[in-house]
Amino acid sequence: MDPWRDVERSIREASGTAFAVASRSSVGGGCINECFRLRGGGREYFVKLNSAASADMFSAEAAGLEEIARSRTVRAPQPLCHGANATASWLVLEHLELRAGTDVSMRELGRQLAGMHRVTAREHGWKRDNTIGATPQVNMRSADWIQFWRDQRLGFQLRLAASKGHGGRLAADGNRLLEKLPAFFSGHEPVPSLLHGDLWSGNAAATDRGEPVIFDPAVYYGDREADLAMTELFGGFPPAFYEAYRDAYPLDAGYAVRKQLYNLYHVLNHLNLFGGGYRAQAERMIAQLLAEA
Repeated sequence: MDPWRDVERSIREASGTAFAVASRSSVGGGCINECFRLRGGGREYFVKLNSAASADMFSAEAAGLEEIARSRTVRAPQPLCHGANATASWLVLEHLELRAGTDVSMRELGRQLAGMHRVTAREHGWKRDNTIGATPQVNMRSADWIQFWRDQRLGFQLRLAASKGHGGRLAADGNRLLEKLPAFFSGHEPVPSLLHGDLWSGNAAATDRGEPVIFDPAVYYGDREADLAMTELFGGFPPAFYEAYRDAYPLDAGYAVRKQLYNLYHVLNHLNLFGGGYRAQAERMIAQLLAEA
């Protein structure tokens, strides 16, 4: 079943004005969804498309973008609508002309992200579960950050890895690490900060006017160090970003070790999504963390 008539209907109902697709072009860059740029009636939209089973994933992503927008700190694409039919689901966002950030825009992003991290909640977690990539991400609220990170982040990924055949040393050493988590938080009691949740360099850019933009979130409230740690994975952000962030919101000395603990979550997730060499990388990280505990 062609989803585009239903996508058009969703846009009409959400915008309150007539809309018909005049042109549709595929946009590359994603490994989970098909992405398209729609034009019609002088308007443009960015559309993510997936199977009907992904409807809740898109609903959660829209809610995450709205949560970031409510913080009035960093710009994120505005969601217009999301929906599903028997064969497909979709998320419709405002279309933004994006380009790689400059030192100026990345410095501003560092300052703005520090501001977003000052938006806090009473407990870690969020009002709903979402996804990290295509993997379920559990966000059950908890006042205890160590318990949250143990059970809903590292423990969840280790259990998932074991179910996919990645047991043995990874599981044994991973469980030892879970038992030693309190050692990494001596004197560090993080407040539940608003987090993007999946903030690597591929999920940040700038508009043609140089305004920083973040997108594809996996929102929850937790230790701000977890967001900052992921910015150092997969190539990292430029020095100007980190300088501005630290000027606006200095980090504890223990971050240098804890960032490895936080990035282990994402490496385990990549193992569960893609396999390959991520297992060896995860095992090395666990061994290094056990040596620090």
